[in-house]
Amino acid sequence: MKRFHVVLIKPSKYDEDGYVISWFRGVLVSNSMAMMNALTEQAEHDKVLGPDVEIITHFYDETVRRIPVKRLVREVQSGVDRAVVCMVGVQTNQFTRAVDLGKEFIAYGLNVMIGGFHVSGSIQMLPRIPDEIQEGIDAGITMVAGEVENRWGELLKDAYNNSLKPLYNFLNDQPSLEGAVAPFVSKENLSFNGDSRQTSFDAGRGCPFKCSFCTIINVQGNAMRGRTPDDIEALIKRNQAQDMRGFFITDDNFARHPRWEEIVDRIISLKKKKRVTLMIQTDTMSYRIPRFVDKLARAGCRRIFIGMESVNPDNLKACGKPQNRIHEYRTMLQAWRDASVV
Repeated sequence: MKRFHVVLIKPSKYDEDGYVISWFRGVLVSNSMAMMNALTEQAEHDKVLGPDVEIITHFYDETVRRIPVKRLVREVQSGVDRAVVCMVGVQTNQFTRAVDLGKEFIAYGLNVMIGGFHVSGSIQMLPRIPDEIQEGIDAGITMVAGEVENRWGELLKDAYNNSLKPLYNFLNDQPSLEGAVAPFVSKENLSFNGDSRQTSFDAGRGCPFKCSFCTIINVQGNAMRGRTPDDIEALIKRNQAQDMRGFFITDDNFARHPRWEEIVDRIISLKKKKRVTLMIQTDTMSYRIPRFVDKLARAGCRRIFIGMESVNPDNLKACGKPQNRIHEYRTMLQAWRDASVV
């Protein structure tokens, strides 16, 4: 059996003195890492590289683990092994570190890919490829823009055959999430977090609003794409089987998922058998949606991130966020507080 190593890395970032920031424990697993881990797991199950190739996943969050570059290289170069190193979910403040780390692996002859919002947002929103991305490409790093649910097998085949392109652009090929592979991380890989019984998943992607500063709508679109209630129930049950209790729903605006109520009803039902707590993100006006606040509280929602942005109406108008009504902020906050949601 041949072996192909897929090294998934969430890179950290540099502090002002150039040191890599690291912590004793993490808070939440990156949903992008959870997604790529599950896609790679599925690729092995489907034997996308052929029946005689075993895909082995390595999972590293550099904010809580040092990346053992030399040890990984030794493991990969033993026998007939091949590998690809994937910098996952890279944001702008992580990009420089991702490139530097990628260069370390390239120096040993390994293929490297970088994906995430910096690459995707820059290519989608700017008139030309920015210098730092081009410099990464010139160094031999493959850049991946967009979502890869429908493309991961293709990318793995290219990496296995040493035929990766300098740039892949999937921004105009947004996949449906109905019945798609769901994000998943083993409890072993969550042991580096302060609470190893807490994980994350996206119920949907996109947002109907048009705030000018937002990368979500440029990368994931204004049309809402979501997982089904059956998808979410299966995802939560799989995590509950390894004693997961806390879930951060990473949707930029869960309230605008077209089937939010069905999903929350399923979670309420699951909560009757095993403990569930939720964190979500939403917009300021979501408290007006009938039953939204009440049902989320019943489903175990304890924390919510709300995009208020400003208490200055001119600032809100200037950034294209007219849906925020400052005179309702107090009422909105009190509605969540009355439901015991922070």
